[in-house]
Amino acid sequence: MLIFNILFYLFIVVILIQIIYYGVFFVAFKKQNTLHKTSKKHPVSVIICAKNEAKNLKHFLPSILEQDYPNFEVVLINDCSSDKTLKVMESFKELHNNIKIVNVKSIEAFWGNKKYALTLGIKASTHNHLLFTDADCKPVSKHWISEMSSHFSDKKSIVIGYSPYKKEKKSFLNKLIRFETLLTATQYVSYAKMGSPYMAVGRNLAYTKDTFFEARGFMDHMNIKSGDDDLFINQIADASNTIICINQNSFTESIPKKNFKDWILQKRRHISTAKHYKSKHKLLLATFYASQILFYVLAILLISTLTYWKIVLILIALRYIVLFTSFIVTSKKLKENDLIPYLPLLELFLITSQFSIFMKNISSKPNHWK
Repeated sequence: MLIFNILFYLFIVVILIQIIYYGVFFVAFKKQNTLHKTSKKHPVSVIICAKNEAKNLKHFLPSILEQDYPNFEVVLINDCSSDKTLKVMESFKELHNNIKIVNVKSIEAFWGNKKYALTLGIKASTHNHLLFTDADCKPVSKHWISEMSSHFSDKKSIVIGYSPYKKEKKSFLNKLIRFETLLTATQYVSYAKMGSPYMAVGRNLAYTKDTFFEARGFMDHMNIKSGDDDLFINQIADASNTIICINQNSFTESIPKKNFKDWILQKRRHISTAKHYKSKHKLLLATFYASQILFYVLAILLISTLTYWKIVLILIALRYIVLFTSFIVTSKKLKENDLIPYLPLLELFLITSQFSIFMKNISSKPNHWK
């Protein structure tokens, strides 16, 4: 039938798109940074915005304060917490003279807006070089500040890092969360290395205060509750001012969600910002995601109807060879090798979950960051 012939040729196009994308990822991760790290130790302000994070601050803040770096301050932002977050901050400040606390009061116009709290913290910071992470994050080494800040230069004012989630044994959700994080990082690292940075994660991100104020801070998207990291980077980052730092000592590790409901709520906030990206980035991301969905739909349809089934099987095998080759390289760089055996299953579950989240966001949208 003509319709199945059309679907077969569409399947070939989808395979080609997938191979191109995964080929780009492979090349990007094989490509070495040409920029040499500087030995200059810039004074750094580490900025942590916390809302009801008393427990996490007690556990993770010591790993920030124990960093092996000569000159840094820690700016702790209490964003209208209702727990003992402020008291925990004050208890640490009594022991460390490089801590500065910014206590944000509730203002109706900016209720639930992390960008407002971050802006106050940035204004209060002492140094021009800013390094951001979250209250539930832990640097994997004492050289986190050193590694991230060493990538600043006269030309590079934005440093995009990587922040994996902590590994948990015998948890499929943990593997799914980590795979989604790996895939997202594979994309934004690859695009940045190819000269088109489009996002970053606030768990591990650095830029200068000058860059922040030259861009008018978050003013262009202050009305959007999420996106203090990805929307800001999408707005200001380009090939000339941005560099990637994925040295293992530069990673920050975060605590993953414990159940599907909390993870889906988190991803709903993240996905809701994508529609505000630049048009070229929306097109690239939409094309990749659509090709993933069409691959599974068309593969099942063509095989079930025995339409050129031998050729279809060869194309499927080719696609998975390229997929595995690409992810073996990226997972090795980002220390997520244990996910490789589960790759096809994790990919299918992630695509299904993302489609469900996308449909849910059409009918209702998350309103604040916590």
